[in-house]
Amino acid sequence: MSSFFLGDMWNEMAAGHTPELSFSHSGMSFSEWRETALAKLTELLGPEPEPVDLSPSVESEEDLGDVVRRRVILHTDACTLMPCWVTVPKNRDGKVPAILCSHGHGPFGKNSVAGIRNSPEAEADIEGSNYDFGLQMAREGFVTVAPDLRGFGERRDPFDPIPNRDPCNVNFIKGALFGIYPMTLNIFDFRRCIDYVETLPEADADRIGMMGLSQGGTMTTFTTAVEPRIKACDIIGYVNPFSGFAVRDGNFCGSQIVPGIYRYFDTFDIAGLIAPRPCLMEMGRNDDCFRFDELYRGYEETRAIYEAAGVPDLIEADVHPGGHAYSGVKAPGFFKKHL
Repeated sequence: MSSFFLGDMWNEMAAGHTPELSFSHSGMSFSEWRETALAKLTELLGPEPEPVDLSPSVESEEDLGDVVRRRVILHTDACTLMPCWVTVPKNRDGKVPAILCSHGHGPFGKNSVAGIRNSPEAEADIEGSNYDFGLQMAREGFVTVAPDLRGFGERRDPFDPIPNRDPCNVNFIKGALFGIYPMTLNIFDFRRCIDYVETLPEADADRIGMMGLSQGGTMTTFTTAVEPRIKACDIIGYVNPFSGFAVRDGNFCGSQIVPGIYRYFDTFDIAGLIAPRPCLMEMGRNDDCFRFDELYRGYEETRAIYEAAGVPDLIEADVHPGGHAYSGVKAPGFFKKHL
């Protein structure tokens, strides 16, 4: 149907679109597809910065009784500092597994994930999404690392030259001038977090997981897909098809894509690249950000890839009655089992 509107064109394109490297239409074996798809995804992500010496600086340390929470600043590349909350369980028997914990959109960045309740607004943010999973998982016996993504928390630019525009989109456009994208930079930063974990005397560098909610789920999916040092992951409130939340609803931003991604892959194809490593996918039946039926379709499509990989028992679902939130029901046991 002809129309004046770009939105109608995008929706019509999405309705008939099959990504070129979507597993279900590839006709390839899992191993052949994974090699081809991973190479294409790496190409789409583009270049990462050159790493520099991390030069970690512990800025503060707080004893919370059963855990110690540290504010740590890392040098990731020549231009960039990254602040993190590193939370360490006190009662340990040797080295313990570590989990990278990614925040999503919102005003508080890493602070909510680490359980920083320093205002009524911060308290509400945590309570509304059960958001302090970094603190919760530390209390379950894991070292947790929660950084600010670029453009969020302490890393949000202090001066906004273009008011009322999404800074994710502005930064995406600026990066596009150089062929560098926020998604790729954040994946790079999570790789640097792993480099840091490998130096920690409390952490076992061979047992590293990742988890995140919403945009944090995006980061967990893409980072785990391309970073083999992550041995298991929990994707919370993500992996619904691009045709719905992105094209139809416009419910995404420049920090969550790279150019051409939907030409080749849907979200569940990216999640399928995590196989054969263990993956938990959390879905809220009352999610008012991403529709449950679409989340569940994403899970089923990802599960089909795990079945093709011969490891259907290594993907799990945590379907809970809540909304766009961390369930907390299956994740502790999942990570204890697989890490």
